[in-house]
Amino acid sequence: MIKVNCGKYRVGDGEPLILLAGPCVIESRDICFQIAKKTKEICEELGINYVFKASFDKANRTSVESFRGPGLEKGLEILREVKETFEVPIVTDIHEAWQAEKVAKVADILQIPAFLCRQTDLIVAAAKTGKCVNIKKGQFVAPWDMKNSLGKAKSTGNENIMLTERGTSFGFNYLCVDFTGIPSMRALGVPVIMDATHSVQRPGGLGNASGGAREFIPTLAKCAAAAGVDGFFMEIHPEPEKALCDAACMYRLSELKDLLKIILKIREAIGVKNDY
Repeated sequence: MIKVNCGKYRVGDGEPLILLAGPCVIESRDICFQIAKKTKEICEELGINYVFKASFDKANRTSVESFRGPGLEKGLEILREVKETFEVPIVTDIHEAWQAEKVAKVADILQIPAFLCRQTDLIVAAAKTGKCVNIKKGQFVAPWDMKNSLGKAKSTGNENIMLTERGTSFGFNYLCVDFTGIPSMRALGVPVIMDATHSVQRPGGLGNASGGAREFIPTLAKCAAAAGVDGFFMEIHPEPEKALCDAACMYRLSELKDLLKIILKIREAIGVKNDY
């Protein structure tokens, strides 16, 4: 049985669907509160375990002039407010090993960005905190080769590790998703999350920023549900077009509930019930 502890939740076989969702980056306290409140309401109605997601610093933006977020101290302050106000776990990404201990004081899940999934010191530092670690599969890594990143995390004795599919490089400015990667990574003995929004990204596709194809998010999400994924990572926003980061591949908050309903029906069709 594949199961891990993820904040106050369990993730894996026989557990409810988990959703890691929020804005790409912390734009403001108000935006975070608006998204957390609405998404929690939706997830509670549908029986989905909700984790709020937002980055305090997007250190891997295409351009040096791109908005990166409020930074570590201010960002963690806002994430702590969201956590305490809405009583939801927090997931946020770290880019350097020294950030792990500080971020673990607030976040329930430490996320390793796809570009950094081979960074040994970063993965080990995150796992040593004892918190759940979500490692995104690099766009350049085969699903089965994620056993090496997984091994780095588990070398610390931490067994609460998840892997996330987010597409594979396919030529320039384009990603594709091989859905056989989901069972392939689950075969490594850990839950697998589907990043349905970054998988439609067009890295650097706008010249000085990444583009995307938001219209394909539902298609990828439904395919991942059919492939037996344990949860979803989604970047959502009330007005994606006005988002300060990843605007082209964020999902509209007002459309989230309908998509989640379809996902739950697909899970039921393949024999996974969500009425716990």
